[in-house]
Amino acid sequence: QVQLVESGGGLVQTGGSLRLSCTASGRTFSWYSMGWFRQAPGQEREFVAAITWSKDSTYYADSLKGRFTISRDNAKNTVSLQMNSLNPEDPAVYYCAASVRYSSGIYITYASGMDYWGKGTLVTVSG
Repeated sequence: QVQLVESGGGLVQTGGSLRLSCTASGRTFSWYSMGWFRQAPGQEREFVAAITWSKDSTYYADSLKGRFTISRDNAKNTVSLQMNSLNPEDPAVYYCAASVRYSSGIYITYASGMDYWGKGTLVTVSG
């Protein structure tokens, strides 16, 4: 089993930044591909970003490229999401996810490609 716990959500003004973190425990973290997804009220859960276990590949939703950056520290069992220039389209619950089935590729950009999920952290943007 893998446990994922997100942190770092909160209220930020339009144009501001937040850094989300996800700490994993359980199985060997460095074997997983990791991703971030988000879900706004009344919306489907959507892909935000993903990173392979070796950190050699990162993936982003087209609309978020240039504003969001995903990174991971395998020694600390953490994956982070730096979010800049936040705007009124970004508020959502942000979920950390791990895939043990897929090491790379398009499948880690799908929610169905993920095997474990955190409970989410809420991001709110004002102004």
